[in-house]
Amino acid sequence: MRTLIISDLHLGSRLGRDVLRHREALDRLLAALDDLAVDRLVLLGDTVELAEGRPRQAMAVAEPVLRALGAALGARDGEVVVVPGNHDARLTRRWVRERGDALTLDTLVPHDASPTLAELTSWLAPARVTVRAPGFWVSDRVWATHGHHLDRHLLPESAWGLPRRAVRSAPLGAVPVVGPAAYERRRRPRAGLEARLTRSLPRPLATLVDNVAELLRAWSMPSARQLQAHRAAPVMRPLLGRQMQRSAIPALLHAAARIGVDADWIVFGHVHRSGPRAGDDAALWTGSDGRTRVANSGSWIYEPLLLHHRRAPHPYWPGGAIVVDDDGDPRAIGLLDDLDARALFARVSPGSLGG
Repeated sequence: MRTLIISDLHLGSRLGRDVLRHREALDRLLAALDDLAVDRLVLLGDTVELAEGRPRQAMAVAEPVLRALGAALGARDGEVVVVPGNHDARLTRRWVRERGDALTLDTLVPHDASPTLAELTSWLAPARVTVRAPGFWVSDRVWATHGHHLDRHLLPESAWGLPRRAVRSAPLGAVPVVGPAAYERRRRPRAGLEARLTRSLPRPLATLVDNVAELLRAWSMPSARQLQAHRAAPVMRPLLGRQMQRSAIPALLHAAARIGVDADWIVFGHVHRSGPRAGDDAALWTGSDGRTRVANSGSWIYEPLLLHHRRAPHPYWPGGAIVVDDDGDPRAIGLLDDLDARALFARVSPGSLGG
């Protein structure tokens, strides 16, 4: 069996960074399902952008994409496995929390766990569809998860933080096992600076903060006429790549050990950096036990701050995927490496960017 793993599609993103809404990118993915003879497609989290408070708009963008994927896999009697991430956690959050300590590493979730999940899985027909949380055993050797649990072990608590002391000091073999339920229990949310300001300031000032933040985010988007210049990109690329390999991967391995994962490979998404790629230090993608290796599926969003004046192949280029053959080792590939940024956004309209 051949499995293709993709993550971080963020379909319906307000700023239009989700490239699969454009025909060129979707056609490449559909062609890859045939060219690679894919039997099973794993959507490894953040499939739909449900964290922006615009679920109806996001689902409307996601529907034609998911229907196309379901039709392609269904035509070959293939399977689609849906694993939730942090941006689409509402698909399964309540159901998963109700399981408590009965939650396993590869829990089968019913399609009616939420109305949104029922709708999403119906679009993937006629393919066979299963939903798993918090991860999925691709094979006896390979476990896949979105990876947002690693945030718990970084400071600040985000994908871009630095490792906490426990990550730096505790060998993987000495990490206490607490099980997956410990990461799914309700916790007090840690609001970011923007959220704290908009919550505490008077309404006019809070509105101003929100508008300024949105303008800054919008400024980073390429337009149909001109790709925005990003003088910080040459600095951000190496810094973020180093943080991911030296902080996010150790935090992921620490979280996986606490959950109880015993695997030769862990595949994750979340940080949008495909790998390991040519030139990467293999030691940085291997646990301290010398056994567990890590692979990342990249993303399907275009991030100008990292990609300005860059071309594929590039670890942050959209279109990343992981291929796993039976009990073989996962390998990272780029499915959109033949498309440049202008091709990806050639048909973006102002309305599709603004949502």
